[in-house]
Amino acid sequence: MAAIVVPVTTPEQSVREGSSQPITPYAELVTPSNFSGTKGPDLPELQNTIIVAAFEGWNDAGDAASDALEHLDAIWEADTLIEIDDEAYYDYQVNRPVIRQVDGVTRELVWPSMRISHCRPPGSDRDIVLMHGVEPNMRWRTFCAELLAIADKLNVDTVVILGALLADTPHTRPVPVSGAAYSPESAKFFGLEETRYEGPTGIAGVFQDACVAAGIPAVTFWAAVPHYVSQPPNPKATVALLRRVEDVLDIEVPLADLPIQAEEWEQAVTEMTTEDEEIAEYVASLEQRGDADVDMNEALSKVDGDALAAEFERYLRRRGPGFRGQ
Repeated sequence: MAAIVVPVTTPEQSVREGSSQPITPYAELVTPSNFSGTKGPDLPELQNTIIVAAFEGWNDAGDAASDALEHLDAIWEADTLIEIDDEAYYDYQVNRPVIRQVDGVTRELVWPSMRISHCRPPGSDRDIVLMHGVEPNMRWRTFCAELLAIADKLNVDTVVILGALLADTPHTRPVPVSGAAYSPESAKFFGLEETRYEGPTGIAGVFQDACVAAGIPAVTFWAAVPHYVSQPPNPKATVALLRRVEDVLDIEVPLADLPIQAEEWEQAVTEMTTEDEEIAEYVASLEQRGDADVDMNEALSKVDGDALAAEFERYLRRRGPGFRGQ
């Protein structure tokens, strides 16, 4: 799993290219008492809180990350705390509001927004805050500062951001999950390998930078989605992301029918690709390339005791609490 260590962006480093004027630090853009464009009840007093976030759009190939958040929201019956739908963040000609039928007669207008909800999974002593919404079109630093202000009031100590990207990966193999960590130690802890990626980023990368700048440990997991079958849904990639959430939270995440849906998805894509000889040959080449990389990595790498321990812990969780004492 590839990793990027995210450096802290200081005010001295945040200078516009070609200008001596520093960019306003995240923390100075919005204060905890000034939530523009939010609606909802007063925020509860939470402790030992973890945020799990996903953003629709550029950061979410195949809707894998959004579907993961929606799954967590449903299985843990999360309650909405705040909905950020400030028009200062969205260009409605790009992200248009949607009209939905409510009861077959009346209609509901749904605006692009960021929903923030709270839950406490059964058997856990940690509060979980889910952040799920549409990537904003503008004022990203102010948007992230607003999320940080909310995180401050909710006593958040860890942030997990989920994303999905298109990649040259076959649908028949395990989903590669790369990541960006906040320190070399955290990268090792989460089993993330180094990567030299440099290039454009989305709101997921910006929000992680904002969290680290604010002193909040933040890690991002990216599931690789085959570029030749990018349309949603992609339950296989969603399951891969939920496995990583499970590792961070150190609790079992009920997957319900998602593993079955992932198998059915893979079978359906296989049937589709075998009907086209050219696509079938391309998928086979991806498989051969990926298998060769795996063989090479296994030959060159030593056994990672931490990774084995983490995998064994996951196995014990899925066997149930009674298994540990046997």
